Amino acid sequence: MTTPAPAFPNATILGYPRIGRRRELKRAVESFWAGSITAEELERTASELRAATRERLAALGLSRTDSAIPETFSYYDQVLDTAVTVGALPTRFAGLADEHGGVDLAGYFTIARGVGDDAPLEMTKWFDSNYHYLVPEIAPDTEFTLHAERILAEFAEAQAAGFTTRPVVVGPVTFLLLAKAADGAAAGFEPIERLADLVPVYAALLDQLAEAGAEWVQLDEPALVSESIDVDRARVVESVAVAYDALGALERRPAIFVAAPYGSLDDALPALAATPVEAIGLDLVRGGLPGGLDPATAESLAAKTLVAGVVDGHNIWRGDLAAAFDRVTALQHLSSAVAVSTSTSLQHVPHDVADEDELDTRLASWLAFADQKVGQVAVLGRGLVEGRDAIEDELAAASAALADRDGAPGVRVPSVRDRLAGLGEQDFARVGYEERVAAQETLGLPELPTTTIGSFPQTTEIRRARARLVKGELSTAEYTGLMRDEIERVVRLQEDLGLDVLVHGEPERNDMVQYFAELLDGFAVTKHGWVQSYGSRCTRPSILWGDVSRPAPMTVEWSSYAQSLTEQPMKGMLTGPVTILAWSFVRDDQPLGDTARQVALALRDEIADLESAGIRIIQVDEPALRELLPLKRADQPAYLDWSVGSFRLATGGAVPETQVHTHLCYSEFGVVIDAIKNLDADVTSIEAARSRMEVVDDLESSGFDHGIGPGVYDIHSPRVPGVAEVQSLLERAAGAIPATRLWVNPDCGLKTRGYDETVESLRHIVQATRAVRASIASPVPVG
Repeated sequence: MTTPAPAFPNATILGYPRIGRRRELKRAVESFWAGSITAEELERTASELRAATRERLAALGLSRTDSAIPETFSYYDQVLDTAVTVGALPTRFAGLADEHGGVDLAGYFTIARGVGDDAPLEMTKWFDSNYHYLVPEIAPDTEFTLHAERILAEFAEAQAAGFTTRPVVVGPVTFLLLAKAADGAAAGFEPIERLADLVPVYAALLDQLAEAGAEWVQLDEPALVSESIDVDRARVVESVAVAYDALGALERRPAIFVAAPYGSLDDALPALAATPVEAIGLDLVRGGLPGGLDPATAESLAAKTLVAGVVDGHNIWRGDLAAAFDRVTALQHLSSAVAVSTSTSLQHVPHDVADEDELDTRLASWLAFADQKVGQVAVLGRGLVEGRDAIEDELAAASAALADRDGAPGVRVPSVRDRLAGLGEQDFARVGYEERVAAQETLGLPELPTTTIGSFPQTTEIRRARARLVKGELSTAEYTGLMRDEIERVVRLQEDLGLDVLVHGEPERNDMVQYFAELLDGFAVTKHGWVQSYGSRCTRPSILWGDVSRPAPMTVEWSSYAQSLTEQPMKGMLTGPVTILAWSFVRDDQPLGDTARQVALALRDEIADLESAGIRIIQVDEPALRELLPLKRADQPAYLDWSVGSFRLATGGAVPETQVHTHLCYSEFGVVIDAIKNLDADVTSIEAARSRMEVVDDLESSGFDHGIGPGVYDIHSPRVPGVAEVQSLLERAAGAIPATRLWVNPDCGLKTRGYDETVESLRHIVQATRAVRASIASPVPVG
């Protein structure tokens, strides 16, 4: 960049929720999928949402004209957006591209969701959040080509409305580190090997943005803070220098802001500081202030803008604003140019606390959703310019709210804490696995038993009944009757399909975490607190604000009724302590392990009541086990200790005759395979279909010796897998896992699917299972 960089805004954010305050984007996207609106109508809704976001952010204190407002809109996923921008399309979707190599909205969604025999991109968790991204597939010969039309159009749209915004793109190093080698790539190939081929495409993008008038561009590089990516760390650091030396040396480009959320940059900071980029974002919520810098790095940082991520973008507490301001000013000893930001994108939190008119007002005073966090950033930015005295009232108000929260009733409950203090080693273990297997033979299960993960499709009628109950239009007795009718329908359906272990379908549950939050003390739920999980899928995380206990049984009535309808085994369904924490906004005033053990004790009591009611199989879902794994290796052993311990505490009281299941999904299981073994569940079901059963290699090499159900049906795609496809996956699993331990199930719950596709898919699963059972019973002679 030959001219001096424009000044960086003193206050900004890394991103903002993009689904709409009332999930307008979700509804529009799903209407487009259903064919009830056109692409043009979807584009119009998206444009209106982007315009409303810019105006809202300006009203909350971000500048309209100095690149303070980031352009972080996406129809589905920011990693998919980047793949489309750089032309990294899987070969199976090459036919979707136009003559210039780009794809339209229909093609974009096809890559995300799959079609016919063409599976979608694999999906996994975005670092240690509950957001899912689509995994790019990169081959040694993937041809990268620039398709910047949408990025340029959104920037121009903002310009026309009087804004100079900041385009945001996943950075080249993170993009390749998060990608997987495409099928057919040579063994040992890593997508990061293609960095030199990808950087020129980013260079062309920066050139076009500069021509369009962009003053700053934000390149997100969260992979630089992670030590959990399976690429040599020295190579990662080297890649930082390669990419940003090249991009920084461009003659025409916007100023470059590299954001590195979710932790500290550590050894990547000197490499990034040595490049010509103009601004570096530091997550000072998850990471500390940089220290121990060598003279060259200190000199390089002094010439850059340091963007202090001090407002927590990952959680919803109002926090200690005075301490945040102290961290901001402490950065000034490294550089005279310091700005304030959120630690991460605000896509992880809901829009606005003011929308929650049914939330306890005292609790609400302790909270900050996206809009409140933008306001906090603006206050701190003003303090940088005008001095601390100018914002003292706001700092004092935040401190008062923190003190009020600390002393509020229910935050600390002596009886809950006394019970935790009385736990011993015996509370965290069951009898040995072999003894349990023998005790559970009375279940009478066949080889390769078939089951589902728990939920069945939540129909419009189910949701309407729940809404009518909330509005008082249905009595509790009437609602219970409707749910019992649905449970009986689901039980009969499973019997007709020929499944071996049944579930009640969970029609009474609005969400696998919120359902329990509404029945446990120490939780609150929101009305409009929606957060994007993936694509059009949104969740409403509960707020875990105090000590947790169980006032009464939560699931026994439903499971007992379902079991009364059938002679086949019925699974009791619970959500595990780690997942309840991961998918809630959790108190930040005590160690997570303490909170997890409180939840575990409540679940332990529920398991005891289910056993007393005659339920012989109980599933304690932990799909988020991998999700909360710290990105820094030094922090991982402590996490694995308390996370595994909380599961074992929840299940440790179960008698040998009770078969305990768990479920995990969207995880790189090889990273936590030892932890999965240490859960000591009798049966573990895991996501495997979208990744084409890759996990069986990890299972085989680890010596995993308990029951295992690698998924054979990707429920996050509307595709119905054929019998041959399911059979192929199952045969691969059966080649590595003894049939005596192998279970057959979908990847995850069926709540988001329709009944037609669900029934057809489950029928195919049963047919494929019977074929594999027959082949195992009568193997083909060799020779």
